[in-house]
Amino acid sequence: MIDLVRRELAAGMAVLQAVSSDDEIHATVANIAEVTAFAMKSGRKFMAAGNGGSAADAQHLVAEFVSRLVGDRAAMRAVALTTDTSILTAIGNDYGYDRLFARQVEALGQAGDVFMGISTSGNSPNILRALEHCREKNIVTIGLTGRLGGKMAPLCDYLIKIPSDTTMHIQEAHLALEHIFCLLTELHYFAPETTAGQQA
Repeated sequence: MIDLVRRELAAGMAVLQAVSSDDEIHATVANIAEVTAFAMKSGRKFMAAGNGGSAADAQHLVAEFVSRLVGDRAAMRAVALTTDTSILTAIGNDYGYDRLFARQVEALGQAGDVFMGISTSGNSPNILRALEHCREKNIVTIGLTGRLGGKMAPLCDYLIKIPSDTTMHIQEAHLALEHIFCLLTELHYFAPETTAGQQA
């Protein structure tokens, strides 16, 4: 069992090392931070959604925006589409699980908003439907996924593909990049008066 612990830690670190060496991923994170900050400063919002562990990631990221990441600053406009059990169960029951997030985008989304769909496979039907609806509403689309990108790739204005096929290691890399994305968005949003970088 101890050997298994070591192997999995090594495997996860290898994925993070690959991400840390990928200039395309770095550029995409920098770009989506700038785009998201511009949207927020223009009165628009950031929305995020995923399933399972990716739902937890969406909520975690939105919490960092609304509360804070490392430094004290004003709240930032962000919504996780994974949190309201009444909405989720009503949509799932009345329209089907595939419409879970698209229906919320229909209710809340505006042109110029930013939506991040998180799917390790890139093929989650409810994420695909949400991305399609975002296209119709001129909402900027960001996808976080695994090595192949899946069906979500052509639906995303910005796509980050983690070079792994293992769900847990993809999610570990997603979370690392989500924190950096939030930090960079803060810097763009509040510069030069940002306090990001101060210790909480």
